[in-house]
Amino acid sequence: MIHIVDYGLGNVLALQNMYKRMNVDVALARSAADLADAKRVILPGVGAFNHAMQLLNRSGMREPLDALVRDGRTPVLGICVGMQMLGRSSSEGTERGLGYVDGDVRGFKALALPDLLLPHMGWNDVRPLRSGGLFAGLETDARFYFLHSYYFNCDRAGDAVAVSTYGVEFACAVQVGNVYGVQFHPEKSHHFGAQLLKHFAEI
Repeated sequence: MIHIVDYGLGNVLALQNMYKRMNVDVALARSAADLADAKRVILPGVGAFNHAMQLLNRSGMREPLDALVRDGRTPVLGICVGMQMLGRSSSEGTERGLGYVDGDVRGFKALALPDLLLPHMGWNDVRPLRSGGLFAGLETDARFYFLHSYYFNCDRAGDAVAVSTYGVEFACAVQVGNVYGVQFHPEKSHHFGAQLLKHFAEI
């Protein structure tokens, strides 16, 4: 069973419907009790980092999520702002992140690159840095849909498992043990996204 954390942000119904089409058991988690028996967890997110962290902290699901990820070694997949929440902090706000992955979130705007339109929106190539895992079968042909103005900066280069380029090369997917994150939206990425979500269900 995959539990999608429904704390008020993210394309939860789109993710739920994709898994239902794959005949994968999926449920929305809206309380601590809903996460009690979670075997895999998806943390979606859209909008601003501060707002997302505030909503998650107020939802009652922060502590059980920490316990699942840190103590239970439950696989978790952060999507878009959900990936950014996996880090320590974001230059977009003042809230502390979950701290599951050593790194911080930075804005493309601070790069001061001329003619770089923000947000980064639309389809872009993704280059996996490791074979297998979430990107099994996508090593040479992967395109995903992005919508973001901030990117994840890993302390350790080895925590990035895929990169994309928008003005600069940036980590668009991370993995540290049982913690996974993708900056793009697999639920908007057609068969590429469906394949990635299927791999997460099989971890």
